[in-house]
Amino acid sequence: MKRIGIVGIGAISGIYLENITNMFKEIEIIGVCDLIRERAENAVKKYNIPKLYENMHELFADSEVDIVLNLTRPYEHYEVSRAALLAGKPVYSEKPLGASLEEGKKLAELAEEKGLWIAGAPDTYMGAGIQTCRKLIDEGAIGTIVGATACFACRGHESWHPDPAFYYKYGGGPMLDMGPYYITALINLLGGVKRLNGMTRKTFPTRTITSQPFNGTVVDVDVPTTIFGVMEFESGAIGSIMTSFDVRAHHMPIIEIYGSEGTLWVPDPNGFGGPVKLLKAGEGEVEIPVEFPYPGNSRALGLAEMASALEKGRRPRASYKQTLHVLEIMTGFQRAFETGETITLDSKYTREAPMKADMPAGILD
Repeated sequence: MKRIGIVGIGAISGIYLENITNMFKEIEIIGVCDLIRERAENAVKKYNIPKLYENMHELFADSEVDIVLNLTRPYEHYEVSRAALLAGKPVYSEKPLGASLEEGKKLAELAEEKGLWIAGAPDTYMGAGIQTCRKLIDEGAIGTIVGATACFACRGHESWHPDPAFYYKYGGGPMLDMGPYYITALINLLGGVKRLNGMTRKTFPTRTITSQPFNGTVVDVDVPTTIFGVMEFESGAIGSIMTSFDVRAHHMPIIEIYGSEGTLWVPDPNGFGGPVKLLKAGEGEVEIPVEFPYPGNSRALGLAEMASALEKGRRPRASYKQTLHVLEIMTGFQRAFETGETITLDSKYTREAPMKADMPAGILD
């Protein structure tokens, strides 16, 4: 049993608290902290958590904490993860690994120097839907992969999120916010990316929040809000991705994979389940039943998998070997746009083993 200390009890923490407590059997929450103490106090009461820390450094110093779960805002990921690693603690971080490639590289280097693992979200690709897609691809259901396309587009988060300003600041934007789901799914299905190109734009200079409690607040936009990217995978397949906070509506596919013998429609990578749809040469489109566990909202699956990996002495599936590659891809589109050059990636990525379909509920291999 690995004991988890959580830094940050914000909007995403609820599902982690629920699933760590009730779904996964090899991890437990030992303590929490948050800059807004009331949030941490409420979590302690609701989930019967043993410890409430005054600050993250007190948490890092606790010998009973086996893994630090970093649920802070994206621009805070680097400092929190760095401090945890320096204190000798393995880290599982919400996405992205860092708010810049430089931050990600420094964390990877520090983890290697300390002999520790840093892993991170998203873990949705470990769920039933995308694992079923991987099995189909690996078995040759659509033949040789020719290409892929992915799209996330909406009008932004300021109409519904309780504190949306950070989406338009350093570490924010649609690529760093939603891109991790799409890019992580693509590389787990198709393998690593060799080189890429991209174009970006910042469409609106300001955003007005219409949700509570900051209704009427005007936010200056500091990051690109529409990003188009083209990727060449190591396999030779070509992929494209669009992410945007500027779009009212669209009919683009979420993720489609094109093969020499058919097309695969991949489910929303922001979720864990289906539907998975397949069209093979000479046949009509069919929905494929998912063959793996965790079809529902299973956030903390990656954390539980990391805990199992540490227990068994192997590399976590969502280690920095993956999250750094994803970060280099996402930030590469902007670098390509700024330089006018095709970017060749430094990081190399090898797919980890697929998930196992026959494990007991709440237990990871």
